[in-house]
Amino acid sequence: MAADFWSPVKLSIEVAFVAGIWVLILGLFFGKLMANTKFKGKPLVETVFLLPLVLPPSVVGFLLIVLFGRNSIIGQTIEWIFRQPVMFSWWAAVIASIVVAFPLMYQSVKTGFEAIDEDIENAARVDGANEIQLFMSISVPLALRAIISGIILSFARALGEFGATLMFAGNIPGKTQTISTAIYVAFDTGNMEMAWLWVLSLIIISFFMLICLQFMKSK
Repeated sequence: MAADFWSPVKLSIEVAFVAGIWVLILGLFFGKLMANTKFKGKPLVETVFLLPLVLPPSVVGFLLIVLFGRNSIIGQTIEWIFRQPVMFSWWAAVIASIVVAFPLMYQSVKTGFEAIDEDIENAARVDGANEIQLFMSISVPLALRAIISGIILSFARALGEFGATLMFAGNIPGKTQTISTAIYVAFDTGNMEMAWLWVLSLIIISFFMLICLQFMKSK
């Protein structure tokens, strides 16, 4: 029973951690880019970035299948390089988590970068700092609270992802079965004891992360 319980928990944390790294990298890049640039199509681009927040998980899963499935150019290229399809794999769960968690990271990081006084960055440029030095030494430290908030929220979102993961990665025990999909199967088969254990584990982890976020905001 212990092994049955811990396998989805371990897998969910691994998927959320790897997805969180990618989301952090993408969020920092696009958040900084969009905070400092203005162009005609900016509202449209930002709408695309935020769409996964409002789209039903089944729609996100369907689009991922279309983009990365065996009938798509991307899916066929991945299968040719790695000798296996991305669908119903561990990486499919990671990709689904990245897509649904990215908007939270992006919005938080962009807000943090927009709050930085441009005079501070311009002064650093005058002192000879290049854009990489400016980003690492000025922008990131000043927006650190927003970045940490984005990390916590996106990790929690990735940890609880269900619909897109179920469609795109499937529910293979020990391979793609996360806590959320395990809860669904346990409930469907009448195994309420295991369902409650997984539900409580998600509640505890999510509560701990959100309470840390609240303490950070209160300081």
